[in-house]
Amino acid sequence: MDQQLADDNPRGLYFLADLVNAVQDGSGATPEGLEAVVEAHGGPSLRLTETTGEEIREAVAVIAGILDIKDEDSAAEAINALLDRYPARPRLVRLPERRWSLHTPAPHDAQPAQWLLSTAALALALWLSERGYCAWGRCAAPGCDRYFTDTGRRAPQRYCSARCGTRVRVAAHRNRSR
Repeated sequence: MDQQLADDNPRGLYFLADLVNAVQDGSGATPEGLEAVVEAHGGPSLRLTETTGEEIREAVAVIAGILDIKDEDSAAEAINALLDRYPARPRLVRLPERRWSLHTPAPHDAQPAQWLLSTAALALALWLSERGYCAWGRCAAPGCDRYFTDTGRRAPQRYCSARCGTRVRVAAHRNRSR
């Protein structure tokens, strides 16, 4: 987990970015890896099988598809489609050492992938409505495909970390110096 889990957590988007990144880089591709990412972000204790793990990975692909959208109208359309298909029934929850926040509890009769897509729809809808634009994305650094949540107040974020941004700036500087 690269981002800080503190009061500045933007509506659960760090969770979604971390989950997509974990599946993408392979560390969260197993049922145990998926469970670990969910639990690290205060989600319900899931006991995934190979089948439910595959369903979660398919749900993560849907989430990644939305995180790749840059146009807010298209993103809103995709998020609304998720909300229609997986309506969220949020509850206020206080996790240890954090303030109250909205969470979608895992219904007793729902599959983990349904819970994840419901959670994602709520988180993405709240963040888009609060920011007014797609405040998320994929790192623009060559060779890096990590997803990030844009929490900045100025120019839109382009890189997943300061490290990637610095690497690109140094490479550009070297190219100009030649």
